[in-house]
Amino acid sequence: MHAIADPDGALAQWRARALDFERAVGRIVLGQERVIRLLTIAVFARGHVLLEGDVGVGKTTLLRALARAIGGAYERVEGTIDLMPADLVYDARVGEDGRPRVDPGPLLRRGPELSVFFFNEINRARPQVHAMLLRLMAERTVSAFGREYVFPFLQVFADRNRVEREETFELPAAARDRFFMEVQVKAPEDFAARRALVFDPRFHDTDLLIAEVPEAIIDYRSLDQVSREIQGAIPASDAIVAYTIALWDAIRTPDKAGIALPGVRMDRLVQGGASPRGMSYLIRAARVRAWLEGRAIIVPEDLRAVFPEVMAHRIFFDPVYEMRREEISADLCRVAFATVPAP
Repeated sequence: MHAIADPDGALAQWRARALDFERAVGRIVLGQERVIRLLTIAVFARGHVLLEGDVGVGKTTLLRALARAIGGAYERVEGTIDLMPADLVYDARVGEDGRPRVDPGPLLRRGPELSVFFFNEINRARPQVHAMLLRLMAERTVSAFGREYVFPFLQVFADRNRVEREETFELPAAARDRFFMEVQVKAPEDFAARRALVFDPRFHDTDLLIAEVPEAIIDYRSLDQVSREIQGAIPASDAIVAYTIALWDAIRTPDKAGIALPGVRMDRLVQGGASPRGMSYLIRAARVRAWLEGRAIIVPEDLRAVFPEVMAHRIFFDPVYEMRREEISADLCRVAFATVPAP
């Protein structure tokens, strides 16, 4: 087995903290081991995440626990149809003295120490808000009051309202592509976890539950540097390079790769996407996953473990198939791995 290039042992220490982080979050968010691992990968790859899931499955609890374990400041915004970009920046209101006041909004009130920003029900907000969020995600900056504010440690999380369709604005392809991952959060299947969540009073008071998570298990100020070191320490062999390119070809032109899905015309299914940026994100995620597993080189299972979350939302289908996106994208990713020979 290849050894990670880690002469001072710093990456090994950080891996131990990352595993402590997973265990701490897992003690209060039950039955979500895979989701927690994916979010850990996103944290150490410094990527933004769009969460998918029904109401009441614990997405907010998960993110509050994650933010507490990372340290830094946490802010949450609720998407509404009347929300405007300025509402993220400042809070205009009438003070107790009857005079108008302008206070810092959710982005500015914590300043540069903001580390986790959660946008709840993002598709309820208008496209103008999406555009501002895109800049924030891409550049970690926002302009307000005649100056530019920088958020050097910021990571954005969002979720979508999947139930209601009225007064919602779906994210355009460019906006979805800015998210490093789209992660499904479902109700746990494990009986013991489900019983505890329903019957154990410990899980009924969210504030007390979050307080059980140790603060700042991992230092949010160091994550960018640690991420760079991980990416530099985990190489990809020539065989993995060839395998990754073959998977890329398979999802871009599935008909040429010999992939067939029931009830789908493969020659017209994929209209675009799976860009070089998306593939670079896939490798970033695979390197972090290999590091968390204690390996110094990417193996095919690292790619398989993160492929649907990193790539599925970057594959754009013919409109005829968009209503079946979730089912078809999952099948396409699964069959691509079954079709392309692993090294």
